[in-house]
Amino acid sequence: MAGLSLTAFETASLWIVLFVALAGLGYALLLRQQVMREETGTEKMREVWEAVREGANSYLNRQLRVILPFIAVLTVLLFLSVYVVPPSPEALERFSGMSTSAIQLIVGIGRGLAFVMGAVFSLLVGQLGMRMAVQGNIRVAAAARHSFDKALRIAYRSGTITGMLTDGLGLLGGTVVFMYFGKAAPDALLGFGFGGTLLALFMRVGGGIYTKAADVGADLVGKVERDLPEDDPRNAAVIADLVGDNVGDCAGMAADIFESYEVTIVSGLILGLTLVHLTGDIKWIIFPLLVRAIGVFSSILGTYRVRGQSDERGDAMASINRGFYTSAVISVAGFALLSAFYMHEWRSFISVVAGVVLALVIDELTKYFTDTRFPPVREIYKSTDGGPATTMITGIATGYESTVWSILVIAVTILVAVLTYMGQPVASLADRVHYILYGVALTGIGMLTLTGNNVAMDSFGPISDNANGIGEMAGLEPKARQIMADLDAVGNTTKAITKGIAIGSAVIAAVSLFGSFVADVTKINPTVLAQGIRVSEPLVFVGMLIGGAVPWLFSSLSIKAVGRAAGLMVQEVRRQFHIPGILEGTKKPDYGNAVRISTVAAQKELITLASIAVLMPIVIGFTLGVEPLGGFLAGAILSGQLLAVFMANAGGAWDNTKKLVEDEPSDPAKNTGKGSERHKASVVGDTVGDPLKDTAGPALNPMIKVVNLVSLIIAPIAVRYQGFHAGTILIAALALLLVVWAVRTSKRDTGGLGVSEQGAQLRQTS
Repeated sequence: MAGLSLTAFETASLWIVLFVALAGLGYALLLRQQVMREETGTEKMREVWEAVREGANSYLNRQLRVILPFIAVLTVLLFLSVYVVPPSPEALERFSGMSTSAIQLIVGIGRGLAFVMGAVFSLLVGQLGMRMAVQGNIRVAAAARHSFDKALRIAYRSGTITGMLTDGLGLLGGTVVFMYFGKAAPDALLGFGFGGTLLALFMRVGGGIYTKAADVGADLVGKVERDLPEDDPRNAAVIADLVGDNVGDCAGMAADIFESYEVTIVSGLILGLTLVHLTGDIKWIIFPLLVRAIGVFSSILGTYRVRGQSDERGDAMASINRGFYTSAVISVAGFALLSAFYMHEWRSFISVVAGVVLALVIDELTKYFTDTRFPPVREIYKSTDGGPATTMITGIATGYESTVWSILVIAVTILVAVLTYMGQPVASLADRVHYILYGVALTGIGMLTLTGNNVAMDSFGPISDNANGIGEMAGLEPKARQIMADLDAVGNTTKAITKGIAIGSAVIAAVSLFGSFVADVTKINPTVLAQGIRVSEPLVFVGMLIGGAVPWLFSSLSIKAVGRAAGLMVQEVRRQFHIPGILEGTKKPDYGNAVRISTVAAQKELITLASIAVLMPIVIGFTLGVEPLGGFLAGAILSGQLLAVFMANAGGAWDNTKKLVEDEPSDPAKNTGKGSERHKASVVGDTVGDPLKDTAGPALNPMIKVVNLVSLIIAPIAVRYQGFHAGTILIAALALLLVVWAVRTSKRDTGGLGVSEQGAQLRQTS
């Protein structure tokens, strides 16, 4: 904290923030101890659970081996980047008295270590959170044999462990970097944010491909072709499906929200530093950290309030909402006190509360378009009478409409930041823009204030889903199955809600990073963006068009990957159904081979898809220049948000439509219930929606932040070497060749090989 000129209150506050971060981690450890003390049920339950646990661990271990070399290469490049562009003036001031080479070494090591720390923290959130979810699901199933209240508490507290890991590690990393580097923290925080975001992209892509390959294969063959129930033990893909819930919805979502949590802190501190230069007051940097500490504290109090009201049946959603709104009220009260007695102004309070309100509004919007109680899903439900075609048409229309309202809500939120800082006394229009962008960053910080609650809600879904699957496969009694079915139904809603929040937070975080990009470029060379990012300029427009196209290419490749892997899974499940004794239930399927198919298929796509997100900004920035790179970012943010919301909400609506049909009384004469033509139409809709809502859509969240962070990192290089420069042109050409390689590699399995030949290759690889 040297060179910050902090008051006694500010110094004490930073230590309190550090303590709160550690307290969040301590709370996670306490909850783990509570959950692990619970019983694990019958021998049959433990047998099913052990297969799920082994499959999840195998996937994560293999994923780690794939991504570690990529992380090592990027760590070295980030370290070397400081030798291409000199350290910032803030770094020179922070380490004044040292030689330039010594400062370069310190900043380079700091950026590299921060990148590793961000990557490791993101990995820990995903891996530890997922492993805890696996430990929790069998205990939920066991508790459901005795009490609704107990099953609810175990499921939610198992998820809360992941939530508090997200809160604690995110706040800890940002605070430690700031306390050491001071005003020079952005030099290292870029690495911290990039590490977390890149790992989230890996876990989102890999987990999404894995879970949907298994889910689609299990549904198409088991439900549509063989009329088997969900999680039937005769289905070879059922264990892979349960594993997928954990590696996709637990590990992937946790890492996704964690990196949004990191990125909003990074952008808030970068933009806050700009205001420090304008006003000379350090409060603009301290405030975001204090806001996050209040959020961690309020999440601890709110999550502990989630418990059922009855031993038989209860309203799990009401209980979860009670904890969420408790945390929200405590947070808002804390923000008000902080704004009144520390900031001495209310603009910062309005900005942060706008983020909290945005989270609540997106909650309600997502519920409206995906919940079975509201007209959109009911309309799709009616359209199943016409078969798969009308089901698909209505679902697509619903997804399109949902994007309109989501983008309008985000636009209004940004408008609030504009109006809030419109009256701020400033010397120039550019200064006012910096205040407005800082307000947008505070909105993102406010939106993710309740991260602990949000991640707990998300993890609650797959934990309950897995518990229900274990109950089905272990043949538990009807009372326990009903409790688990009730929790599973609520879990579907909470998963959809948190997907909406993840997408909304990703957009706000990306806009904040976009503001940081403008601020950083202006600080390096005020003339480069003196007239803003002009869409009327042809090169800028070209950059925007390419940026808008990248999310579509990324989504296309990830969906095709799911399609290929699902084709292999369908072939494998069909093959095993022809083995005598499996359909009759006298012989156990080979669950391990299905798990291996999903694992290998998912890992093959990690590096290629991540490479596209990392390399495209380099191509644009080093060939077209800084201003077109800004246009590229604008196009990627807008296109990515619209596409992500469409895919998430359309997929969620189709999923719940299927559940509505399955809840009907089965009557062939009336074409209702399981096994009917309406049911088959709804399963087709759900199958198409699966890779949209659980693979491509969620993967766009970290993707748009990766392109923003890479742009932030290379912006100083692009400014310094703007115009024709042999070195940057050579790098851009190499990056473009690697992008072409990545696209061709990702599509390589679509030409020539049939599903059976692909399956033989994958089995040989595994």
